[in-house]
Amino acid sequence: MSTLEYPTAKEIEHILKESQTIAVVGLSENPSRTSYQVSKVMQNFGYKIIPVNPKADEVLGEKAVSSLLDIDEEVDIINVFRRQEHLPAIAEEAAKTDADVFWTQLDLENEEAYHIAKEAGLTVVMDKCIKVEREKLQ
Repeated sequence: MSTLEYPTAKEIEHILKESQTIAVVGLSENPSRTSYQVSKVMQNFGYKIIPVNPKADEVLGEKAVSSLLDIDEEVDIINVFRRQEHLPAIAEEAAKTDADVFWTQLDLENEEAYHIAKEAGLTVVMDKCIKVEREKLQ
């Protein structure tokens, strides 16, 4: 782990309790993929999932969009399931949305993306599974 500063457990709890809509970048149509499984669990917790995948029409019963900039509704959390090298470009896109949180999954941390999202006013959570964090609230 780096020296980047992330929200405390209490702040993460607040984020997850207050949020309603999660845009999932890299959400796969394949039920065996982690992005699908995590998003399905989050959907079962009552969150609205917006799949962000240019190759998909629909995932988990929700219409997919090609990019974050194609979303025409309010988004609370942007949850990213893309490889490390894609994170800065995704953070650039996230910075142009009205989202509150830029969240990357386990093993995903990128200093450049962190600073891009932070400077845009987003709360940044990296290298944490959103499903695991949500299940802690049960």
